[in-house]
Amino acid sequence: MKGKTKILIGVGISVLIVLIFGGKIVGWRNHLVELDEQVKKSWANVENQLQRRMDLIPNLVETVKGYAAHEKEVLTEVTKARASVAGASTQKEKIESNNQLTSAISRLLVVVEKYPDLKANQNFLALQDELAGTENRISVERRRYNESVNALNGTRRKIPYSFFAGSFPEAVYFEAAPEAKQAPKVSF
Repeated sequence: MKGKTKILIGVGISVLIVLIFGGKIVGWRNHLVELDEQVKKSWANVENQLQRRMDLIPNLVETVKGYAAHEKEVLTEVTKARASVAGASTQKEKIESNNQLTSAISRLLVVVEKYPDLKANQNFLALQDELAGTENRISVERRRYNESVNALNGTRRKIPYSFFAGSFPEAVYFEAAPEAKQAPKVSF
């Protein structure tokens, strides 16, 4: 009887250890799932704001066109950059094309400085305010997205999470374009 009791206690302890360790494994994996979903949610918020900007740009370009007809090159550049964003399919392509669009919009706003009548136009002012608000929202969502990427990528590299990280690809940061480091030049 004593032998069977020891075996049952040993089996019970073994089952308990397996259950505890199995629970830990499930918890680690679930934590990676939560972080991955947070990255996806954050990216969706970024895309939502980028779409808002995409919707504003045609109105802004049309308003500027009436005043700055001979600034065709800048207007064409903004239109091409917007088309590039619309054609981007991967996250990396979307980041790169949106950085190009940001740069083109900056150049467009520099052109606007040359036209005092345009700067006083109520439609333009309303569009400019909408665009400024959208750019601020994009900035906030990009920061939140990058925080989520940081949390996921950092956790993926830590033990014990690194054992399960293979099913969660490394997320891509939304980095500013190199030209964003220089302020656009305004000259009259």
